[in-house]
Amino acid sequence: MESKKPAYRQPWAWVPSLYFAQGIPYVVVMTVSVIMYKRMGISNTDIALYTSWLYLPWVIKPLWSPLVEMFRTKRFWIITLQLLIGGALASVALTIPLPSFFQVTLAIFWLMAFSSATHDIAADGFYMLGLEQHQQAAFSGVRSTFYRVAMITGQGLLVVLAGTIETSTSLPADDITVLVRRGAPPITHVIPQDSGLVQEAQPRIVSAPERLTMDLEPRPKKEIDSLVAIARSWNIRNGFRPPEESRSSADSTWWERSVTAPLAQFIRSHFAEQSAQPVSALLRGNIGVISVRLSRPPDAAKGRAVTIGRISGDNSIKIIEGERLVLTDANWATPALVVVQADATLKEESSAVFGAKSGDISLAWSVTFVVIALLFILFFLYHRFFLPYPTTDGNIGSVRLKSFFSEFLKIFGVYFKRKDIMVTLAFLLLYRFAEAQLVKLVTPFLLDPRDKGGLGLTTSEVGLTYGTVGIVALTLGGLLGGYLVSRQGLRFWLWPMVLIIHLPDLAFVYLSQVQPESRLLINAAVATEQFGYGFGFTAYMLYMILVSEGKHKTAHYAICTGFMALGMMLPGMLSGWLQELVGYRHFFIWIMLSTIPGFLVAWFVKIDPLFGRKVAQPQQ
Repeated sequence: MESKKPAYRQPWAWVPSLYFAQGIPYVVVMTVSVIMYKRMGISNTDIALYTSWLYLPWVIKPLWSPLVEMFRTKRFWIITLQLLIGGALASVALTIPLPSFFQVTLAIFWLMAFSSATHDIAADGFYMLGLEQHQQAAFSGVRSTFYRVAMITGQGLLVVLAGTIETSTSLPADDITVLVRRGAPPITHVIPQDSGLVQEAQPRIVSAPERLTMDLEPRPKKEIDSLVAIARSWNIRNGFRPPEESRSSADSTWWERSVTAPLAQFIRSHFAEQSAQPVSALLRGNIGVISVRLSRPPDAAKGRAVTIGRISGDNSIKIIEGERLVLTDANWATPALVVVQADATLKEESSAVFGAKSGDISLAWSVTFVVIALLFILFFLYHRFFLPYPTTDGNIGSVRLKSFFSEFLKIFGVYFKRKDIMVTLAFLLLYRFAEAQLVKLVTPFLLDPRDKGGLGLTTSEVGLTYGTVGIVALTLGGLLGGYLVSRQGLRFWLWPMVLIIHLPDLAFVYLSQVQPESRLLINAAVATEQFGYGFGFTAYMLYMILVSEGKHKTAHYAICTGFMALGMMLPGMLSGWLQELVGYRHFFIWIMLSTIPGFLVAWFVKIDPLFGRKVAQPQQ
């Protein structure tokens, strides 16, 4: 029977699928989970903190990577872990509708992260065993390309799928026309009177009035802010939106009272955006109020998420409260309040049309994760039958346990005894200090409504903008960086790459300050930042190869990847907390300041002028 197992298969039969499968769980854990949690109503602070901890398995994977060598074959590990990852993805789909979905799905993502990190070890080892040396070089671009394709699939297509399901499950709703003209009666109160509306047979979104007329004349800032505050309080009290801060000081720990709270207060008082009231305090234009409710109780226990957005008309007419609402079986008959404001600079009669979209967000993400789970089951079945059986793919055996641990400690000792180890560690930890914070808040920024400083994109739009356009730009930047380094070496291109990975972060400073509505402009800004990141990240990857050269190349490279993941995990943990203190505009300015450590550490690295250049190699 052993003779029937092929020791070799054409690389095209398994290398693309193997690295596609390697990329999917990583992007699901690191990016897709962030988008899902944001759409499910989790705060930026919690998203950044808890999803950053998911980097930990990649940080510490060098500690258990030798176990993959010691026990069973790498083929066994690949197939088994793909089945486990598929099961974990299915479990996420089943637990999303639960009340405690955040805690449960986080636990499953932890399991998936450990499985994915171990799968990376086995896949990279299998790649080197299943291919000849010249094939390894020839297919290095193929493995990178299909890893990027996996990112496009996860961050792009799957997110678009979730957004499409959200839209397809939307209830019927009439368009709302807002007319701004002189002489309209000014609003004096925002709380609606009991309309006595009766439950209807067909589910739909009911808005009143369907044609809102507002006075063109601006009103005193204090008066407008008071009315907006009343509307916001009404929406919070009736469960249409989460409270600003519901936790009492009595529940806080000593660390929070003595350290975190004073630090937060210092940051908030010195660096937060000056306006406590978001848009209304700046515009001081007149406002109008639209009431929104359901015609009957929602079928799902968790209710419906409703988004009110502009369909057409003047951009000077904006929604400043109630852009996103949650309507449940407890509040469906109570009107939610949507506050519309005309810019104070508007001088002539104008109009805009708004529409309400509702989607079953829980169902959308459950279906999406079912699709991902089925995809991984297909990977498991395919690789079960089509992966080769390399003759060198075997375990070292437990009889060598003592010598193994001795060699394991020796490998670590050699790595940390390098004369330039402090520079190496500083570069690995700080080169991406800014990007580690930025990446956790990009999707929340794109999804958050404009009254919170975001761009108010839909789930599908984020999938197209960040998950597709952004990843394509990232891939092109990486390909260009690799090509240029191969011609003139890493030392020649180091400082251009340092500049290009950091300076395009200004794109998000621009987006947060201007909040443009042009999708073309937003896509261009995201593509610019991602292209720069892909181009500059080439220097980081090649530097890890450089410092890993020697007898223990594979093990030392694994240690480098651990510090790489640590450099992403630690800064990202507090990024959401910081953003919620200072706002998006000031947060992205902080990101630009955070690029300084990247420039400083690059100054100290030493690189051979010939490293990375494509030169003729003598025959071995």
